[in-house]
Amino acid sequence: MWATAEQSREDIIEFYRRAWAHADATIDSLDLTAEGSVPWWSDDQRAVTLHRILVHVAAETNRHAGHADIIRELIDGGAGLLDGNENMPTSDSTWWQQYRAKLEPQNRPQDSGDR
Repeated sequence: MWATAEQSREDIIEFYRRAWAHADATIDSLDLTAEGSVPWWSDDQRAVTLHRILVHVAAETNRHAGHADIIRELIDGGAGLLDGNENMPTSDSTWWQQYRAKLEPQNRPQDSGDR
């Protein structure tokens, strides 16, 4: 997670490649229910399955890739994947509010009276 001033770009990339190969070998050799431990997580969260770790890594990757995308958007003012194709809604905010209002009641859990 932390590069030092003494490490070259090549050192960091090679370390990443070794970690990648180790992760691939782990995923290939273990069942999703295989248990492990994350020593730096709290005691109540430390015991995990390979499945949970894979979900965690996917969520973290998505989260941080999103951060990088926000930074890029702040730098160049663009959004989306391609210049000229922002892949963003073209409707105004009123349309979006009406669309959300149409969908949200269907997604709310029914009140079971158990509160």
